[in-house]
Amino acid sequence: MNGEHLTEYAGLPVVDFLSEGVEKDYLRAASHQARRNGEEAPTSVPQRERMDKAMAAPGDVAWRLRVGEDGEELADYLTRFVRDVDTTRIVALVIGDWGLYDDPEVSSVGVRDALIEHAAAFPALRSLFFGDLTYEEAEISWIQQDDLAPLVAAYPRLAELTVRGTGDGGGFPDASTLALRVPEHTGLRSLTLQSGGLPGSLVRQVLSCGLPNLEHLELWLGIDQYGGDATPEDFAPLLSGDVFPRLRHLGLRNAQDTGLWLRALVEAPVLARLTTVDLSEGSLRGRDVDHLLASVPALAHLESLDLHHHYLSEEDTERVRAAFAAAGLEVDLSEREVPDSDDPDDEYAYYPSVTE
Repeated sequence: MNGEHLTEYAGLPVVDFLSEGVEKDYLRAASHQARRNGEEAPTSVPQRERMDKAMAAPGDVAWRLRVGEDGEELADYLTRFVRDVDTTRIVALVIGDWGLYDDPEVSSVGVRDALIEHAAAFPALRSLFFGDLTYEEAEISWIQQDDLAPLVAAYPRLAELTVRGTGDGGGFPDASTLALRVPEHTGLRSLTLQSGGLPGSLVRQVLSCGLPNLEHLELWLGIDQYGGDATPEDFAPLLSGDVFPRLRHLGLRNAQDTGLWLRALVEAPVLARLTTVDLSEGSLRGRDVDHLLASVPALAHLESLDLHHHYLSEEDTERVRAAFAAAGLEVDLSEREVPDSDDPDDEYAYYPSVTE
């Protein structure tokens, strides 16, 4: 899930605003490919042409900003972007490598502050993806985010925020971790936190935010080895329905124990007002089947239920599929995985999709 850079975001194609380092990377890769094919080395890359074309209609793409290896200084790069592109028309931004490739201990505070400084240049911004880094650039637990609440506050019309990287900073000394306590933001409709290990303290921060119009919440729970210590108790305000009154989609993805979260959700008052639920990329397994089948009546009102990436047997997969189909609900049960051990009690044989 974090093996490739985004090609689309917020329904728009992603186009790089080429930094010196990123353009060199593209040209180097194209030259290697040309040599393998017995062709002449190129002098330019198609990403340059796409960028030049997008500059004529900057609101028709999601712009990715990243400095790359041995690239420009971030502040200079962002200043050049604001100077060269009509940023008043931009509706979607994707923030990629802010220097982690060269220094894995650098946090996101620099790019955060630069975006705050230039907030007036992006009056139309609605969607922000913060941390489009592949595992080759930085493992998800290495991504050192910082307090992004000031950034959210600087963009009151922001409707969609996705953040990749929340956890323990890869064990680096003085590593920074994501903070997100927003007292009030009436614009935000969608919030996604992608993590190899979601801290319970961060969950409590998010659930204390004043987000009265939030409709879509997606959290990647991850594993405890990478800071994923969140429990259903941390989610109590959400599960009870006391927060986010307009919430319609809930994703509790990439969980070390998907069955635990299934049980918590089925018993929760918030379920009645949800229309879609996503428990995918996790570790659903044989021991969860009976409870899942018993939960069909509670989940049957949903428009969709996503359970892809699971460890159910072929037989159990078909039993679950048939039970939900009989209730009128189609369930995504694709990507059936095979555990690493025949021992059903071996927790390390069942793992979520994104950890390290």
